[in-house]
Amino acid sequence: MRVEEYPIMVQGSRMDTKLTVYIQDVSEKMAIQTRPLILICPGGGYGYTSDREAEPVALKFLAMGYHAAVLRYSCAPARYPTALMELAESMLLIRKFAGEWHVDPDKIVLEGASAGGHLAACLGVYWDEDFLCQKMGLSPAEHELLKPNGMILCYPVITAGKFAHRGSFENLLGEQEQELAMHVSLEMHVTSKTPKAFIWGTFEDGSVPLENSILMVTAMRRAAVPVEYHLFPRGGHGLALADKLTETSDGRCVQEDCAVWVELAHTWLKRLFEEK
Repeated sequence: MRVEEYPIMVQGSRMDTKLTVYIQDVSEKMAIQTRPLILICPGGGYGYTSDREAEPVALKFLAMGYHAAVLRYSCAPARYPTALMELAESMLLIRKFAGEWHVDPDKIVLEGASAGGHLAACLGVYWDEDFLCQKMGLSPAEHELLKPNGMILCYPVITAGKFAHRGSFENLLGEQEQELAMHVSLEMHVTSKTPKAFIWGTFEDGSVPLENSILMVTAMRRAAVPVEYHLFPRGGHGLALADKLTETSDGRCVQEDCAVWVELAHTWLKRLFEEK
């Protein structure tokens, strides 16, 4: 397996921004020659990127047969749209090297947790918008290079409205919070071009209200974009894999009945790719 790091630099990027790719070996003895890739955006309220929602999640998807990549995007004091541009740049990099890395360029799925879910969904709703494509220097014919083929959103931040996780938007927007609140309330920008999604969260989440996910599901339903949504009755915020592998140092975030989300997502991914 190849594990390589690539600096990701756009206007406003912090110096530690990087994309780590985990590329499985290809053998002429194996039938599988190309694989889907899961591009992971860890959470952290746009104040940091969580270790628990990064490499452990990548390794889980690798074990299920995918390539994986983890984006350590710029957080506060970096402001919007820096992280979105970094995610877009990561998509361009992956598609540029898809042949060399044996990645199926039509099977690149974003996975994001909490604020990372907001970032993933940002690209999901804005990949074809002129403002982003112009910032990335893309012609209209190249817009498709930014399109995710699906989204896995784990207890995501979605809205800057009534049910907002206010700290995420303070970090993301700074003094622009009031000016850009509507723009970053992603439930208001879902269209038929938004990729299909798998979304999960918990009823007991005391940090990011479950209404965030429901608003996204409702918007996707209205736009006729298929979505699979799972609401688990127990469990707090930031569960990551929800098992002992991502338990916090103080013994939190183990909720074994939620750990099934990975297998549910795997089933969803297989069905998604069969449709292509």
